[in-house]
Amino acid sequence: MDLSDLLIFSAVVREGSVTRAAERLNRVQSNVTTRIRQLEEDLSVALFIREGKRLHLAPAGQVLLAYADRLLVLADEAREAVQDPKPRGTFRIGSMESTAAVRLPGLLSEFHRRYPGVTLELRTGNPQVLGSAILAGDLDAALVAEPIADAPFEKTFAFDEELVIVAPANHPPIGKKGNLPRTVLVFEHGCPHRKRLEDWYASRHQMPERTIELASYHAILGCVVAGMGVSMIPKSVLTTFPERRRLSTHQLGPTENCAQTVLIWRKGAGSANVRALGEILRGKATTAYR
Repeated sequence: MDLSDLLIFSAVVREGSVTRAAERLNRVQSNVTTRIRQLEEDLSVALFIREGKRLHLAPAGQVLLAYADRLLVLADEAREAVQDPKPRGTFRIGSMESTAAVRLPGLLSEFHRRYPGVTLELRTGNPQVLGSAILAGDLDAALVAEPIADAPFEKTFAFDEELVIVAPANHPPIGKKGNLPRTVLVFEHGCPHRKRLEDWYASRHQMPERTIELASYHAILGCVVAGMGVSMIPKSVLTTFPERRRLSTHQLGPTENCAQTVLIWRKGAGSANVRALGEILRGKATTAYR
């Protein structure tokens, strides 16, 4: 049983005869008769009571007609939905922790203002986790820091983040000649800022003696304040930390202090929702450079 069977069945019921249904559907009469009989065989019931050339709807046909009407309406709605360029449905977005804390409130508020009918869902994680979720079909798009593989994804620029090293207040300058801090506070493997911090140490031919993994930026910053170690974070995250005055920030070199964030989605799977978010991002980028 498929939609074309149900369409033919409904037409026969509405028109009252195979002949008129065939004319309406622009089919030959024998084809309509064959499809009705095949539908009855598939369902193992008689859908019509036959009196010569006249057809009367059987009880089983009455039951099927109600379902056929609903399914055909749903099919029309589905066809309109996939052809409609307007955002709709549920939009599943992924984001890094820092992006979710600082950038997303304004971005998603603007999206919701423009498209109130779209249901937004958010998942946080590192770029590897979020990229895998997109490829598995669990997310529609994600905001992640470069580098990200080009082959499986399409992407558009979102924003640049300035990276700094944070340490306790009154900490001596970091990055000059001499030994670097022995302990670093980071997210799990897969975090791009952790990788940048490790590369920063390696470029100075040193490595931290101790690495402590934590699950949130506020936990990391709290431990920095307590003197447990240093970390590399987007500078914008500091605006969300109430004890900012108890921290010191240490600048990185011009080739080390910028992390570009992009919106990614599976190649060939750009939806109206993804395009709408990309337009908002491009609008904010244009405004920022005016």
